[in-house]
Amino acid sequence: MKAIDPIRVGLVGIGRAGWGMHVPELKGHEKQFKIVAACDVLKERRQLMDRTFGCRTYARYEDLLKDRDVELVDIATLSVDHFTHAVMALKAGKQVCIEKPMCRTYEEAVKLKAIAARSFGQVLVRHNRFWEPGFQHIQEIIEKGLLGDVFEIKLRRVSYQRRNDWQTIKKFGGGQGLNWGPHIVQHALRFLDGKVVDQWSDLRRVAAVGDAEDHLKIILKGKNGCLVDLEISGGAALGEPEYLVWGTRGSLKSTGSQITLKYLNPHRRLAPRRLMSGTPDIGHFGTPDKLDWLESTIPVKPSNGYEMTGIWDAIYNTLRLRKPYPVSLDEAVEVMRVIDHARKQCGFL
Repeated sequence: MKAIDPIRVGLVGIGRAGWGMHVPELKGHEKQFKIVAACDVLKERRQLMDRTFGCRTYARYEDLLKDRDVELVDIATLSVDHFTHAVMALKAGKQVCIEKPMCRTYEEAVKLKAIAARSFGQVLVRHNRFWEPGFQHIQEIIEKGLLGDVFEIKLRRVSYQRRNDWQTIKKFGGGQGLNWGPHIVQHALRFLDGKVVDQWSDLRRVAAVGDAEDHLKIILKGKNGCLVDLEISGGAALGEPEYLVWGTRGSLKSTGSQITLKYLNPHRRLAPRRLMSGTPDIGHFGTPDKLDWLESTIPVKPSNGYEMTGIWDAIYNTLRLRKPYPVSLDEAVEVMRVIDHARKQCGFL
């Protein structure tokens, strides 16, 4: 079989995301991707890319887009610039991978989707935590039915940070809504089968220095009847499990590399319960019910073997093998709708 050429990448923005995440993630994917160009306004960062990859470097984004060898523009610039940079890349006939958030607002996201539909290139949003092993494994457990009908899920990403960088400033696209928000809202939408029927939100600034929110709470009700309570905070000194799932036959909680389960033995029928409307005995709250609980703590290990860097395999499969990208553009736009609605509700847009 003839070898397929690697995808030729032009990386834009050599900062926390570009250098700190995209570059190390691409290590081990050299047969699939080759960084052929890079763009940054800072000379020392361009020199870093030249020394590391021997690639062409540009101070101006427009010049990188003119580089005919660049096939995929990998956008890792400030959040506020994502929409403009993605549109420019599409108009230059490039494929686009864009760091989350895909845009600063829902309105921009809708416009970008429309422009992409008329363009040669595709827009692939870097929702890399779709490949998070814990998220994948928990979905598998829910689908097996061990917990019964899941009626509420709590999602948490919290810490305490007196943050003072650009991601605390609204005009640059700062705030937890656009930082961690796209990851956790995308998880929530999957748990709700993608259909939200009601939303309540509370955003506030607690510990950060800027004017953007650093504490975010959103409660989503899905058409499937499930409730997802998600919280992202830079103002929480004590936290909760990253995942807490409640079902009619059991629950689970998970943080990091472990999942703790407690559920009713699926091989044993529950004894019939008769409704009692009479006066209960003093000191009794209902009648005893002997339940056969199974409890275990297991390592996070989804059967599909997903790891965080799996996003790059998906990008390659989409652009070279024409397979569907697991996080569709429609889903990415819906993520932005939920976040935008929360920010508007609470005065942080």
